[in-house]
Amino acid sequence: MATYAVGDLQGCFSELELLLDAVQFDPNQDKLWLAGDLVNRGPESLEVLRFASSLGDRAHCVLGNHDLHLLAVAYSGARLKRSDTLQPILEAPDRDQLLDWLRHQPLCHYDARLGYVMTHAGIPPVWDLEQALAYAKEVEEVLRGSQCKAYFDNMYGNKPAKWSDDLTGFDRLRAITNYFTRMRFCTPKGKLDFDAKEGLDQCPEGYAPWFSYPRKMQEKVIFGHWAALEGRVDVEGIYALDTGCVWGGSLTALNLETGKLTSVKSLQQTRH
Repeated sequence: MATYAVGDLQGCFSELELLLDAVQFDPNQDKLWLAGDLVNRGPESLEVLRFASSLGDRAHCVLGNHDLHLLAVAYSGARLKRSDTLQPILEAPDRDQLLDWLRHQPLCHYDARLGYVMTHAGIPPVWDLEQALAYAKEVEEVLRGSQCKAYFDNMYGNKPAKWSDDLTGFDRLRAITNYFTRMRFCTPKGKLDFDAKEGLDQCPEGYAPWFSYPRKMQEKVIFGHWAALEGRVDVEGIYALDTGCVWGGSLTALNLETGKLTSVKSLQQTRH
């Protein structure tokens, strides 16, 4: 049995099939971790959701910002953006089952045996593992409950940009959501910058990549979300798996038992 973690799919299901074939993934024996942003921008988001949900407990997915956007469109009437490719999901006969499955995925997944924790954007330096799991659970309980529409009505926004234990209500839930799904650069005290989305050379003054600060946790961290890094992070125990498949880059899997990385080239350039 092997465990593979894969970066942002964003609807690139054909590449996922090629990647799983390359690592000889056995859906009856192996496990698949998906680092969020399963959907949007790419052409096969519906196929991704159907496949991931079909794996049952052999798949561990965390929610990314695009996944939450899909849920907000479906549950609270948020507007589709011009670049969205979510309509096939919204019109699918099995949409309700797929959306309910997605709504029940976590923001943070931790495996004590393997020593890995996975979130879409990372874990801020001001949180330890116990805090990260507890804060993720706060949002997950709302997502899975009767208040989910109210959550999505209040999810979007850049404030508060800095964590405080005193945050309450939707401000608190929005801050937790932004750390787990939108974080790139922050200050040593965890204040987020939401404007810089490119590589490390675009770092705003007074900020640094979240993973560059001393950490409060020893566990290895898997994240996606930051395609401009191209998978390159020179920090031990930090694994960036978004290698920009939907932008014509590649799709990458990490074998959690061996540490081996496997990538396949994107097919997206040949489609446009």
